[in-house]
Amino acid sequence: MYERILVPIDGGATAQRGLEEAIALASRLGSTLHLLNVVDARLLIAEVSVFAPPNQLLDDWRASGEKLLADGLALARSRGVKADSGLRCDPGLRVCDLILKEAASAGVGLIVMGTHGRRGLRRLTLGSDAELVLRESPVPVLLVRAADAAAPK
Repeated sequence: MYERILVPIDGGATAQRGLEEAIALASRLGSTLHLLNVVDARLLIAEVSVFAPPNQLLDDWRASGEKLLADGLALARSRGVKADSGLRCDPGLRVCDLILKEAASAGVGLIVMGTHGRRGLRRLTLGSDAELVLRESPVPVLLVRAADAAAPK
């Protein structure tokens, strides 16, 4: 059904839940996972660049992203799922735009990603890459909510 599945990962718990769900789905369907880490270079505009030179920060973020991807690939492969990966960085694009661009270039049929499940003012003030991907994606999107967001209140 879905030959290739895109899974954006960032090291957070919600992304990990998305990865776990994608691995389970790919295992059942015989799909290949395409893991993606986006280095958000737009963060350098913020005051974080005061503490370290921008090039050093980008190198550190890329190295961290490569480690996340290697760990994700190892996990998928240990469960018998074929997987490949990519790391993207473009200071002119939002994270959601890079995810959508990757979905098109990698020829995926589904995007699986974690979401915090924010509502109301928190969603409006913090924004949501997952929501923007969902709205603009040309392929189906499976959003996996964080454990704390999925629990009844």
